[in-house]
Amino acid sequence: MGVAILIILIPFLTFAIILSKGKGAFLIAGYNTKSDSEKALYDEVALCKFMGKTMYGISFSILLFALSEMWDKQVLFIIGLILILTIIIFALVYTNTGNRFKKKV
Repeated sequence: MGVAILIILIPFLTFAIILSKGKGAFLIAGYNTKSDSEKALYDEVALCKFMGKTMYGISFSILLFALSEMWDKQVLFIIGLILILTIIIFALVYTNTGNRFKKKV
């Protein structure tokens, strides 16, 4: 089972690498559905880099899930679960408040 989780980790790391380079905005749900005029209001590179960092955190959490399964240590799973929930809640709040990724005029 741990090997299957590691296989699931591969696309997450791939997306993290693409996004951290400031590319791949089409991978961000919500952003890719906006019209071109709405997309022009956002700093796409900054948004991609932030989401890339978020994806690295999620990838690390998935790695903890795999290690928990391989080493039979439930504490790693609990740490990974708390970490992934914290990262997701933080990312949702951070991206949706304060107009952080809007271009400055």
